[in-house]
Amino acid sequence: MHMRCEGSLHTCIMESTRDELDLDRSQVKKAVQALQAYLKSTTSSKKLLINEGQAISLLFTQWKIPKKEQTIRIPLPNGLRTESGEVCLFTRDEPNMTSEQTEKFYKRLLVERGVKNVTEVIPFKVLRTEYKPFEAKRRLLSNFDIFLSDARIRRRLPSHIGKHFYERKKSPLSVDLKSRHLARDMERLIQGTTLSVSKKGSCCMARVAHSGMTADEIVENVVTAVSTISTKLEMKGKNIKIIHLKSLTSVALPIYTSDLSHLKLVEVAQKKATVTKQAQKRKIENKNTEVLDKIPKEMEAENDSEEEEIPQLVPIETPTKKPRQEEIPKKGLKKVPKPTAGKGLKKIRKDKKMAKKTSKVTALGLKRKAKVK
Repeated sequence: MHMRCEGSLHTCIMESTRDELDLDRSQVKKAVQALQAYLKSTTSSKKLLINEGQAISLLFTQWKIPKKEQTIRIPLPNGLRTESGEVCLFTRDEPNMTSEQTEKFYKRLLVERGVKNVTEVIPFKVLRTEYKPFEAKRRLLSNFDIFLSDARIRRRLPSHIGKHFYERKKSPLSVDLKSRHLARDMERLIQGTTLSVSKKGSCCMARVAHSGMTADEIVENVVTAVSTISTKLEMKGKNIKIIHLKSLTSVALPIYTSDLSHLKLVEVAQKKATVTKQAQKRKIENKNTEVLDKIPKEMEAENDSEEEEIPQLVPIETPTKKPRQEEIPKKGLKKVPKPTAGKGLKKIRKDKKMAKKTSKVTALGLKRKAKVK
């Protein structure tokens, strides 16, 4: 926190260096107590069992609809699930092992690392073969409260488990089974919660407590959840408009409302983001145009060089020894027939000579007749 003073108004405004939201604990506790009173009255009227606790959730309303989907993991100081909660773990297929051997191998590994919450281990091969039918997948979904998956097969699961896991918000949470602190990591995943931020609307909800907890435990969970969500959101805490606390059947009770100044900060941040994106696009376009401009210049230079190049005269080396001519066998030679065009030419020449002689004879005969007359 630091102070910023304005000289003309002589007012000092407290600004937080972090993007976490500062909740009023007293306001949160009042909302929790009112919600607990409402839940007690409804449970007494409907005569529900004590073990069936209702979920208490936080409803976040944002100033602007986010452009990207996001999933935020929230570790909670007080766990949401009891020890009786069913947890299933999907593991990869170990090489040179059958599905039964891999199941035994990972169960032994979990016991050695001190993990006690996992009730069943399913190798990936068993998931592909035994849980391929639709009814088997629905049965698997209803038998367990939470699903965990080995981080090495996380990308292969969506095509095999089906869309119902994601619709009911029971998508498997990935865990690193090679981690040294495996028990702590799995405990955080099992006892924690997640917030799925969609780009289709401005509201999102996360389960943070249940009706069986005390007021102080619910307040601790609410404060930690809000602090982690406000820091992990893409637009940070500035984009959060209102936060409500509610159960499945109760009215939403407001515990935080932001100022209009936050909306201006969000708009400024969005403008900066758009400006940076446009600048990056321009840089990319300029680079592409430079490359395209260089290509024809290089082509022109190549053409000019091709036109200007003068072929160099290379002296012909006279061979010192005459190459041997291939001897052609005499038997293989055949007489080539003379062209027929020569005979025709001789005939034409003879006809011309005869025509000259006849013309001379006729001329002499005419002269003699003229003298006799």
